[in-house]
Amino acid sequence: MRNILTVMKKEFARFFRDRRMVLMTLLPAVLIYLVYSFMGTAMSSMFAPDEDHVLQVYAINLPAPIATMANAGGIGIHQADASTVEDLKGRISRKEADLGIVFPPHFIDLIEAYDVQTSTGPAPNIEMYYNSTDPNSSDAYMRIYAILDAYEASLANKFDINREIPDADQATAEDVSATIISTLMPMFLILFLYSGCIGLAPESLAGEKERGTLATLLVTPLKRSELAIGKILSLAVLSFISGLVTALATILSLPRMMGDAEAMIDASIYSAVDYSFLAIVILSTILPLVAIISIISAFAKTVKEANTAVMPLMVIVMLVGVSAMFGGGAQTDPIYYFIPLYNSVQSMSGIFLREYSALNVLIACLSNIVYACIGGFVLTKMFNSEKVMFSR
Repeated sequence: MRNILTVMKKEFARFFRDRRMVLMTLLPAVLIYLVYSFMGTAMSSMFAPDEDHVLQVYAINLPAPIATMANAGGIGIHQADASTVEDLKGRISRKEADLGIVFPPHFIDLIEAYDVQTSTGPAPNIEMYYNSTDPNSSDAYMRIYAILDAYEASLANKFDINREIPDADQATAEDVSATIISTLMPMFLILFLYSGCIGLAPESLAGEKERGTLATLLVTPLKRSELAIGKILSLAVLSFISGLVTALATILSLPRMMGDAEAMIDASIYSAVDYSFLAIVILSTILPLVAIISIISAFAKTVKEANTAVMPLMVIVMLVGVSAMFGGGAQTDPIYYFIPLYNSVQSMSGIFLREYSALNVLIACLSNIVYACIGGFVLTKMFNSEKVMFSR
């Protein structure tokens, strides 16, 4: 253990005394903050409704109370004929109209006759049509929906809105927040951890081989296994610091990047247990990443060659990270948590969704540790190979 700690101290001293390496660790975080902030500003202006636009809202069988409430909200609703529904849909798709509302005939009489407790049939249903690709149309939909929702609340749920379509408001704010975070953060975290590893491992192994200092270490009274373990552990700690700095930059820039959706993001929904599991997953994920990149770097003769060799791995990491955006949640079958990298992404996704199995998370963490041990064994064998270590 004393020799392993000596190797780790040497790696820490090499990193923190090199201003260039420290700067290269902090620079990506600064760039991410600036780029994400710019993206958020650009996207907000792109998808924001036009302030000077006069909403074109058409309704069939429009009740007088609804028209009064809409006028009070600054929205004028035009009466339309029932025979024009299909034409109205076409106009909305062509952005010639913003919103179409279809009320049942005699809507007021229907809701007065409807009793929530005794009625056996469905409540009267209002259909609304809008163009989700048009910011003005989406704005009209949200504003009218709020008016109708307030009117419905005053009537004790005597009618429905778009009954065939799942109501977004049925999901709690915590569910919405968890869904947004679970979609974005696993991909960001796995990429940040990988970027931290490739910024350090090639320099530590291929760089020392290129400068000849690794050969000096190999002839010291030090076991090759101790050298391999010391390298992997020190690089894991430094990679964690690098990934943590980049993750903090992303979290700080996330509100500006998300724009209006930022109001739906609340990290306080997670408990201390959730954060503990997340920390364990992150730490265990770094170990096999460092081991893999260290093995690739040990084969390389120069830092440039090592950086080129690890590029294909980036594609794999990106694809695995993006997998969190698909599939409708984390996998439940334990077999998926034995797959390197994919098990970490699935664990993160489940934790952020608050729908994870502690057993599956532990399987993923233990699997990562086993893969890291295998990587350390392979790296030790490479250190024992004169052909690999002294090829320059």
